[in-house]
Amino acid sequence: MNIFKTPEGYLYSNRALLALFIPLLIEYGLEFFVGFADSVMVASLGEAAISGVSLVDFLVQLLIFSFSALATGGAVVAGQYLGDKQIDKARNSATQLVWFSTILSTVLMILVVLLRHFLIGILFGQIEADVWATADIYLYFMALSIPFLAIYNAGSAIFRTTNNARTPMQILLVCDVLNVIGNAICIYYLGWDVRGVAIPTVIARVLAAILILHFVVDEDYKLHIKRTLKHKFDFVLLRKVLQVGIPYGVENGLFQLGRVLVLSLVSTFGTMAIAANSVGYAIGIFSVLPGFAINLGLTAVISNCVGANDYEQARYYNKKILIIVVISHIIINAIIFVGLPLILSIYNLSPQTAAMASEMVIWHGIFAIIIWPLSFTLPATFRGAGDSKSVMYISLIVMFTCRIALSYVIADWMGIGVFGTWIAMFIDWYVRAGIYIYRYFSNKWTEYRVI
Repeated sequence: MNIFKTPEGYLYSNRALLALFIPLLIEYGLEFFVGFADSVMVASLGEAAISGVSLVDFLVQLLIFSFSALATGGAVVAGQYLGDKQIDKARNSATQLVWFSTILSTVLMILVVLLRHFLIGILFGQIEADVWATADIYLYFMALSIPFLAIYNAGSAIFRTTNNARTPMQILLVCDVLNVIGNAICIYYLGWDVRGVAIPTVIARVLAAILILHFVVDEDYKLHIKRTLKHKFDFVLLRKVLQVGIPYGVENGLFQLGRVLVLSLVSTFGTMAIAANSVGYAIGIFSVLPGFAINLGLTAVISNCVGANDYEQARYYNKKILIIVVISHIIINAIIFVGLPLILSIYNLSPQTAAMASEMVIWHGIFAIIIWPLSFTLPATFRGAGDSKSVMYISLIVMFTCRIALSYVIADWMGIGVFGTWIAMFIDWYVRAGIYIYRYFSNKWTEYRVI
């Protein structure tokens, strides 16, 4: 079978896949660009500010990815109902998702605001006083944005389920442009400290949540939710959403927690190591940007195929999209490698810090092409089929045994330093890729249809 020529009668033509993936790429690109622009602006406040913000970003991403996972769970259930032509149940599952995400995220916001000093202390330990002060301020404002992030993620996942990634992309485009402009005004014109990055970010996320809700309650939209402030949970349906969302949320949450634990090790190597690690991540994350974006679309595609009970199509799209991810990673990393000296010069780092960051980015890009797609795109297929628990168990076991344990062995015990944590991460990727390949060909993932 020609993998690039879609067989007649299949659910997604090449044009439909492009209509799904390109807005997702733009949306993720915007998110990553805003993160990059933020890090550049924060760099003007000094390395202590970079370190404080980067420490909190790891913690905030733990919460962000958890709600993104919950949204994916709702999208998988809605997608399988759509594939099975049960439109009312698909709409109801979307409604359950939005309400549950809003309530849970509000509770988490309150907890993070109240416990932020404890969280910083327990996760990052003995950090320098100026880094602590920056982290405290930044975490307070980021916590306020948690419910709005959850609402946007839920709405965005609902639109992806109906192959409409353009609406969330357009919303994010407006909000991110306003975010960057607001950051620049507050930092460079008003002369604010880290609040100059935090406050415009909160405002942008509030606006994104309001806009996505406006469109998702539109009754002309195929998968609209009910326009009411009264809600009664359908616990049978909600259980299906959580059946996929909770394992993925636990996986994502503990994965980010694992990164925070590794970062606590990095923080012991000093401010220079923290700054290099932060910049390396801020740039290196672009090397897997296409994969992260496309994986979201792949989950929606697979859920529709499984809902239609057509696993031949699911295998076809899995293979096709894996190839697309590899090709896109080759292109993006070639661009990064060529522009790396110029990009690093923007940060105004010391030569030693810049050299450390450059090494991290280059090796991250190489392995992003070679092994990342098998490590992270294959499990997106499993989740779309409803096989979320197995992915969670595999991910957590590998993370604790490879990513965390080996970080301490290689970076600390073997004395390699901060780059040792990156070596442990690459080993993690290889191990999980091998396990996922075995699971794919065992066909066990085809036994987990949610509906």
